[in-house]
Amino acid sequence: MKIGLQIPSYTWPGGDAAIGPTFARILREADEVGFDSIWVMDHFFQIPSVGGAEEPMLEGWSALAFAAAVTKRAELGLMVGGVHYRQAGLWAKLATTLDILSEGRAWLGIGAAWNQQESEGLGFPFPPLGQRFEMLEETLRVVHEMWSGERGSEAAFHGRHYHMDRLLNSPQAIRRPHPPVMIGGGGEQKTLRLVARYGDATNIFGGPDNLRHKYAVLRERCEEIGRPFDQIERSNLNAFRVSRDGGGETTSPAEMVDRIGSWRDAGSQHAIFSIRNIPEPGVLELVGRDVIPQVHGMDR
Repeated sequence: MKIGLQIPSYTWPGGDAAIGPTFARILREADEVGFDSIWVMDHFFQIPSVGGAEEPMLEGWSALAFAAAVTKRAELGLMVGGVHYRQAGLWAKLATTLDILSEGRAWLGIGAAWNQQESEGLGFPFPPLGQRFEMLEETLRVVHEMWSGERGSEAAFHGRHYHMDRLLNSPQAIRRPHPPVMIGGGGEQKTLRLVARYGDATNIFGGPDNLRHKYAVLRERCEEIGRPFDQIERSNLNAFRVSRDGGGETTSPAEMVDRIGSWRDAGSQHAIFSIRNIPEPGVLELVGRDVIPQVHGMDR
């Protein structure tokens, strides 16, 4: 089983001037202690479940480019990108650029988005949900075409929302056949159908019962189109506040292993979580020593 770190907050000691050095330290430590993947959010305002809108938030692709420069082995991606923030062809170019600069470690994480507050705050058009799903499907078609062949495609694309005359992609991504596509969300009628048709991975929130149910629905969606269910990596997203002995609002390494094991038993193959007290000295070292080896050994 794989294990990933999500970094959803940059509200750290030292204020804005300390964000860069602190982020670099966290990235290096996470890479060194054995996290298989590192993820950042694609938001411009902090989201309500994490903090106030005014709290610091970095632009996601820029943060990932920085991460590519200071890490060596962990895979990198957005958890997950909001489709309406960028044009379809730009999604492929951004993920390809990250893949080139990270020497083949990029993911494309993408979804239909939801944050109306930040969209309207910064002037991004925020179409109705049905249109955002149409945009998402067209974007997924475009990126797959741009990742085909040695330099993308000479074909044009004309959809309802995007019109492009030449789907050229040079340089081409290192990772073949292409950087894996993670589609976030658990909607059973639209999102999981898009995962079955276009995705390489799914990401679901919630506890074991919800994971078990959503993965079962995804299996049905795969069967509907004749795609092998096992071609799609199943991941989940959660959060911890970590301490050596647990207690109170914190979770001990042993308790973390037990919870991750429950997600595995529900079908997850890639446990991704944030650590709310990640700036504290020794937290990542503790997880690297007492959690990650046990999680990696669950399938052995």
